[in-house]
Amino acid sequence: MSAQMKIEIIERQIMKPPSPTPHHLRNFELSFFDQMAITIYTPLLLFFPNTESTSKLEICEHLTESLAKTLTHFYPLAGRIKGGTVVECNNDGAEFVKAQVSCSLSDFLENPAVEILEQFLPAEILSKEAGSGPLLLVQVSLFECGGMALGFSISHKIADASTLSTFINCWAQTTNTSITDSEVTLPEFGSASLFPPLEKSSDSSQPPARVYSKNHINITRRFVFDGANISALQSKVASPSVPKPTRVEAISALIWKCAIEASTLKSGSQRPSVFSQDVNLRKRVVPPLPENCAGNVVGFFRSKVEVEDGTSVAIDLKDLVSKFREGIENYAAITETIFGSDEAWQGIKDKYKNLKKSDAMGFYSCTSWCRFPFYEADFGWGKPNWVSIASVSIENIIVMLDKRDGNGIEVWLTMNHETMALFESNAELLAYASVNPSVT
Repeated sequence: MSAQMKIEIIERQIMKPPSPTPHHLRNFELSFFDQMAITIYTPLLLFFPNTESTSKLEICEHLTESLAKTLTHFYPLAGRIKGGTVVECNNDGAEFVKAQVSCSLSDFLENPAVEILEQFLPAEILSKEAGSGPLLLVQVSLFECGGMALGFSISHKIADASTLSTFINCWAQTTNTSITDSEVTLPEFGSASLFPPLEKSSDSSQPPARVYSKNHINITRRFVFDGANISALQSKVASPSVPKPTRVEAISALIWKCAIEASTLKSGSQRPSVFSQDVNLRKRVVPPLPENCAGNVVGFFRSKVEVEDGTSVAIDLKDLVSKFREGIENYAAITETIFGSDEAWQGIKDKYKNLKKSDAMGFYSCTSWCRFPFYEADFGWGKPNWVSIASVSIENIIVMLDKRDGNGIEVWLTMNHETMALFESNAELLAYASVNPSVT
């Protein structure tokens, strides 16, 4: 199916809020975390089956009208970043793309070719336009059966996964005629006042570990863990120090262990290894921030496996889980005082400034989008039957998403071809995960 399927762009248009942004909101200041975010378009794909008798033309017209209305609430997304410090909210608009797909949705989901998913997105993930061009692009891809895919490309310089989730559900609620205006979830802006920006920002100021370039030798794979296998894995990695590991802790430990083993087989020797995990700070700071707080409100903590004098170290899953738990608890102790302590805030900033990568060290970066309500997005024709990302082309990046049932997890992992071949044949991994199964 992947060889025969074609996705053809049939229309592009710029969507603007119906009224200009008020003068006092024209210059939207980026926060420290916005400045530290890498210049990419964060991707997300929602696939919807055909459950409506409404024509495709009517659906697209309804989507464009509601998108313009939604941009009134998310006014920075219709602007452009200037100088790396502010968004000029000048109503330049967001881009809306319409495409048609030469197959049915069910045929595609039977064999969801990861390498094709990029074509459902309106922008290249690693495009530098994310720092100077449109901050939001949306692509509606219409399947022959009447199903559709909504592809989102949102600049990471102004939004994290939580903000993207808030935007999608706000747009869905605005589109859905059964929901009143008073029920629509609106964003709260102002993170720059909470997390003051640096005076100047540019791509060169980003910490080395946050700057990436596209590499054609990388490949992305999708690994699916069902709920029963995750429960078994959680039981296996439980220990007196972490008697109840989370789903993400258990899967992260297995991914990291198998990645270290694959890297060791490839190079012939074991290297020190660092596993960095992003943390949504909204509920971890005191006082907590609302979930609809818009922008990048994400920190990270790192765990490390040391290797000395070229000797190999046995990798134990329970030890890795303990490292994760210790890391998040230590990080939580800092974030709890971030608003009341200059020292704590400086410590957070120093973590970014001191990030370094080395060829002598394996570096893995993991972000979990689990529990974000992407599967709750109902535009009026039902909820999505699959939520996914696409090939990110950033080596050793790991993204986790819930399965539709809320119990399983999909892991999207990018590695170079040679390491991936070793990783995906690991028997311990395959005891818990399936490689790119059909979407059910």
